[in-house]
Amino acid sequence: MQLRPFHPADESAVVELWKACGLTRPWNDPHNDIARKLTTQPELFQIGEIDGRVVATAMIGYDGHRGWVYYLAVDPALQGRGYGRMLMARAEALLIERGCPKINLLVRETNDAVLAFYDRLGYGRDAAVSLGKRLIPDH
Repeated sequence: MQLRPFHPADESAVVELWKACGLTRPWNDPHNDIARKLTTQPELFQIGEIDGRVVATAMIGYDGHRGWVYYLAVDPALQGRGYGRMLMARAEALLIERGCPKINLLVRETNDAVLAFYDRLGYGRDAAVSLGKRLIPDH
C-alpha cells in the first residue's frame, strides 16, 4: 500500500470506504467533513492506495496541543494485513514532525475489535470524558 495526501478526485471512493467500514453517521455528512478538512492541514488527510484504488484513510490534525486521528479506515476485505498499523505510524510521524507531544483519538466504547487494535499499538484509555456540542448542523 502506498500512502499519499488526499486528492479531490478521491472523495467518492473515500466516502464509500467510510460507509463500508461503518464510520458514517446520519448526523455527520462525510462530504462536509472532507470539505472542512481541506481548509485546515489538508496534507494531513492521508490516503492509502493499492493499484490506484483507495483502500485506506486517516484524517489527521494538530491543534498545537494535541494531535488527533479521525476516519482511520481500511477496506474490510484488506483488514488484518498491517495497513491500519501503517497509517497510524504515518500519523504519528507526521505529528512528531510538527512537535506534537500527544495523540488522541475517539473510539466508540462498544467497538471491541478497534479498541483491541489500538491496544496492540500501545494506546490506552485516558481518564477523560469526551464531550461534544454541535455548532453547525449538517442536515
